[in-house]
Amino acid sequence: MVTTVVSLYSQGEAAPEPLEAGLDTAQQARLADAVVFAGSLYADRVLSTGEPVLPHALGLATSLAAIGMDEISRTAGLLFAAPKYLDGTDTLRERFGEEVALLAAGAERLYQLRVATRPGQLGKRSPDDDAQVAQSEVLRKMVLGMVDDVRVVLIRLASRTQTLRWMAKRSADWTGGVNRAAQDQIDGRERTVYARETLDIYAPLANRLGVWQLKWELEDLSFRFLDPDAYLRIARLLDEKRAEREQYIAEAIRALSAELLAAGVTAEIHGRPKHIYSIWNKMRSKGLEFSELYDVRALRVIVEDEKACFAALGVAHNLWHPVPDEFDDYVSRPKGNNYQSLHTAVIGPQGRTLEVQIRTTEMHRHAELGIAAHWRYKEGRSKADAQGFDDKIAWLRQLLAWRDEVAQGAGWTEATRRAALNDVVYALTPLGKVVDIPAGGTPIDFAYALHTELGHRCRGAKLDGQIVQLDTPIRTGQRVEILTAKTGGPSRDWLNVERGFVRSGRARQKIRQWFNNEALADTIASGRATLERALRREGGAHANLDALAAKLGFAKQDELFAAIGRDEVNLRPLQAALRELKGGEPRPARAPVPSRAPRKAARGSNAGSVLVVGMDQVLTQLARCCKPVPPDPIRGFITRGRGASIHREDCSAFRRLAAATPERVLDVQWGTAAAGRGYAVEIAVVAQDRPGLLRDIGDALARERINVTAVRTQSRDDVAFMRFMFEVGDLAQLKRAFGVVKEVPGVIRAARG
Repeated sequence: MVTTVVSLYSQGEAAPEPLEAGLDTAQQARLADAVVFAGSLYADRVLSTGEPVLPHALGLATSLAAIGMDEISRTAGLLFAAPKYLDGTDTLRERFGEEVALLAAGAERLYQLRVATRPGQLGKRSPDDDAQVAQSEVLRKMVLGMVDDVRVVLIRLASRTQTLRWMAKRSADWTGGVNRAAQDQIDGRERTVYARETLDIYAPLANRLGVWQLKWELEDLSFRFLDPDAYLRIARLLDEKRAEREQYIAEAIRALSAELLAAGVTAEIHGRPKHIYSIWNKMRSKGLEFSELYDVRALRVIVEDEKACFAALGVAHNLWHPVPDEFDDYVSRPKGNNYQSLHTAVIGPQGRTLEVQIRTTEMHRHAELGIAAHWRYKEGRSKADAQGFDDKIAWLRQLLAWRDEVAQGAGWTEATRRAALNDVVYALTPLGKVVDIPAGGTPIDFAYALHTELGHRCRGAKLDGQIVQLDTPIRTGQRVEILTAKTGGPSRDWLNVERGFVRSGRARQKIRQWFNNEALADTIASGRATLERALRREGGAHANLDALAAKLGFAKQDELFAAIGRDEVNLRPLQAALRELKGGEPRPARAPVPSRAPRKAARGSNAGSVLVVGMDQVLTQLARCCKPVPPDPIRGFITRGRGASIHREDCSAFRRLAAATPERVLDVQWGTAAAGRGYAVEIAVVAQDRPGLLRDIGDALARERINVTAVRTQSRDDVAFMRFMFEVGDLAQLKRAFGVVKEVPGVIRAARG
């Protein structure tokens, strides 16, 4: 069977649903009680726009009825302003229940956000401004983040729709006498602000939620206020062609109905309305005139199941020739808001283009009502259908980027209430810019989210005009003002997790980076001073430091200064490099006196401990940068005036020297005299700082009979960085030293210095 329905292409569709549509007798009685209560409460009150509150509430609730919302939602819509006039929700909770009170309170919170989302607060807008588009997206997320139940957003969308309807009616009916022009100018500015905000925030939200009935009305009314000339021109063109279009649509429906009936496809066919804003958008984006639009004439075919969709598509393409490149399969590949339908364009009767949309009843309900359709879907479903409902809720969570998992078989109200965006807080700058920070974030997180320097100089904050402590958590919707110092940096206390000053990883990283840079600056300054003293001793105060750094294997001066400050570069290689740059000869080694008997090697010296392959009587010294210990793999490097410096093969300083002058590298090995000798070794320890840490590490080394000769320690961000210098006889003893140090409570890492 094929049902034929011809819809008019007007600015509106069918008459609005009555307020009590779809409710049983008990629900209607409760809703009537809410109407009486609202009438008494609102009395002669008016909104900031000048619209009386009671008509606004009735229009809002009627819009919710039109998209199939439940009795609770309609009641909350009627009482959207009650929390403000009752100074709380206690009365609503006692008379209408907890759920109505929560929804009404949420609607009031979103209404208070109204000032923050005004375009005037956000600067001049441009559709092509990427930053403004991003800011509008954050605002939409902020709206969603402020509610625990998505029905609050639908109430807000219905409220905005009613506001625009009232403004349109006021503009048409107003007769203000001699001051009419001035009043029109004031009203026009207000309408423009509301319309711009609607297109930026609320219409995209309605589209995201798939509530088409509200989306198209929000867009058309906003477009009417923003560009009245274009709106009226398109409206006149639609009206002029109305009779011709209706006759054409009726002819097309008869032809397609006959073909579908012959093919055994059960379908309902409508003439599809085309809305003014969507027509203008297509004309603008594709550079077309009104007469060139192929989809002003359109059909919508509603069938029983997905298989019938493709069967109906084949019938339409057999009946009329399809237009190339004008077919979209949103059934197999739904849109981001889960919209599903087949779209095709054909050359219809009389050789005119005709758009055809094909979808199932379920797809159509979702396309028209979006998320609101799920309330109807839930009603009357058996337990066997619970999984289908949960699938739709899962889609909703993905759609809105909600993190919580869907509990199997959970009811709609419980599931959506748990779907709050509880991992992000959206707060406002004094100029109205929205900034997102982690839930529980503080003014310090907010400051670093805006700018790193603002975070470094943050010394105080105001939340909604009240001075607060820096560890105060920020709530979504609050306006934050950061109080700063002209100079200075962050406090180390900010990194103390127990104090709770910082929640975001970005802020913590920036604070650590500041302290690391400060420490690096001190190290560079120390290294520079050391180098300058050495240069003065060698008479090279005016030496080319860039050339000197390059000679020692460093790309920049600061890298050389930092290495010297960390004792990674010996002064003797510095002196040798400086003399070489000056063109002088290295100082010759002093010749031994034959008649003097050699002294017995002192403990800790390297005499006889290292052999140079292929050479005898070569003066050697163990490098201070890596302090090799038998049986470490070692290499030698010929210095100027000090013989061969012995390094571990993996020493970074040796690798730089070898890369710069490979001809000075020697093959060396440990000699027999190395056994049983004492070697100076340095280890670096990183640990959680605590009282008694240094004592515990010293005691652990003493138990291994290891003689500690020097200790350096520094604490940053509750972490201790320690360097121990001690003597070991061989690598086995060094490994034992590492073992006992790593067993000390709080030690994070221990490695060769």
